[in-house]
Amino acid sequence: MHNETTTLRQEIFSLKHVDKGYHKGGEDDIQVLDDVNLTLHEGEIVGLLGRSGSGKSTLLRIIAGLIQASSGEVNYCGQPLTGPAEGVAMVFQTFALFPWLTVLQNVEAGLEALGVEPKERRRRALAAIDLIGLDGFENAYPRELSGGMRQRVGFARGLVVNPTLLLMDEPFSALDVLTAETLRTDLLDLWNQKQLPIKSILIVTHNIEEAVFMCDRIMVLSSNPGRVVAEIKVPFAHPRNRLDPAFRKMVDDIYALMTQRRSADTLHKVQLEIGSPLTEVSTNLMAGLMEALAAAPYNGRADLPEIGSKLLLEVDDLFPVAETLEHLGFVELRDGDIELTAAGKLFADYGTQERKVLFAEHLLRHIPLAARIRRVLQERPGQRAPRLRFEQELEDSLSDSAAEETLDTVISWGRYAEIFSYNDHSETFSLEDVEGGQ
Repeated sequence: MHNETTTLRQEIFSLKHVDKGYHKGGEDDIQVLDDVNLTLHEGEIVGLLGRSGSGKSTLLRIIAGLIQASSGEVNYCGQPLTGPAEGVAMVFQTFALFPWLTVLQNVEAGLEALGVEPKERRRRALAAIDLIGLDGFENAYPRELSGGMRQRVGFARGLVVNPTLLLMDEPFSALDVLTAETLRTDLLDLWNQKQLPIKSILIVTHNIEEAVFMCDRIMVLSSNPGRVVAEIKVPFAHPRNRLDPAFRKMVDDIYALMTQRRSADTLHKVQLEIGSPLTEVSTNLMAGLMEALAAAPYNGRADLPEIGSKLLLEVDDLFPVAETLEHLGFVELRDGDIELTAAGKLFADYGTQERKVLFAEHLLRHIPLAARIRRVLQERPGQRAPRLRFEQELEDSLSDSAAEETLDTVISWGRYAEIFSYNDHSETFSLEDVEGGQ
């Protein structure tokens, strides 16, 4: 098994006090990673678990040597890493295959780039294809393969170079549930039977169950910027049973950890400001979650993993809608549970127009940017304002892309609440088409 103590095993990779920032206006004012420490040892699978904005993929690319850290130490097999790491392979979220090449040619491509001679290249590629369960499809093109089979080609292409370390960037997220589960299990079987040439695996995921199912250790990252907030050792032997009470408890505990938002160093961040980034969450999804919470068997309060599973929402989908509802005052999040407030219960019980009125009230009260747009429009003689006016204000504190997403989000919510109108063609806000003069 691969869950014995790591202290006596070879260190494959280490990060010490790694930061990563991107320049904007001459300064590192967009911080992606902050003081990250991570060590990988031979014989273990480690998971990087976090939501969007936690810098998981950035961290993976630093480890691969594709980008450099802004500061800190990055060591591979005991030596400082100064460029692309030899012996490190990556499997991506998307299949990233060459559509004009056959399965065999796709798998051979990496070996050809390394200068491996044709006969040896062919031998190793065929062995990798056989190992990953694609024997018989060597001459098929990607368009002829299912999603799961295409991702198997991606695994074969990563394994054929006999890497020391295999990096996986959400490799199962583009697959349907059953295909993803089959591929996870097959990969773990090969790993536990020591049929893979690799010494260590690092997998990026936002799926908590996947992390507990596959990994020996899980590093939980916070968001904006990414920091390691917890290191969790998974004590279960393989094969793991998702229905085991201890397995379920660990999943629940990690959900609780990732929903904890009130602590001495984060309390001041809870209150939204004009320049706070907002994630686009549809009002339909918000309404659907509140309706599900209000109905039996939850009756207003639910365990996040349970309701997420019922609604087929993973962490990156569930947390943004839950936290948006909390910001709006419709739910409370604590210890891995979500509970409707009195306003949330009213919303679930209301009809369409009553919901709009209630949502408008909470939007103006709790989302400062929405209130700012409404106030500016009311103060202007023509009750109109260009999008650029608000976009420039947001860009003082957000990246260009974050400012655009935040403004698009408030536009969507504001339209639903009928607190202002927005003309996408002229990129102009106005009050002239708003009914009822909220």
